[in-house]
Amino acid sequence: MIHELWDDPNDEGRWLFCLAGLHGEAARSHLGPNARVVWTVEASSHIEAMTLYWAHQGWGVYTSDLPHVVYSELGWE
Repeated sequence: MIHELWDDPNDEGRWLFCLAGLHGEAARSHLGPNARVVWTVEASSHIEAMTLYWAHQGWGVYTSDLPHVVYSELGWE
């Protein structure tokens, strides 16, 4: 699934990383009018998406205690 990194200059947090499309709709509803997509990446799970996001941001290795659930196991496509 496609994930988007948004830059929102009107928000104190500034950055939002979320799913594209319907599954990210609630998260994107908080973006201001000047927000823009600055990066997209395809990943098959939350863990894979976050690993790629952390690498993109230069934050080192992403680790998580969450189970590695592939989106297709949730019926998402």
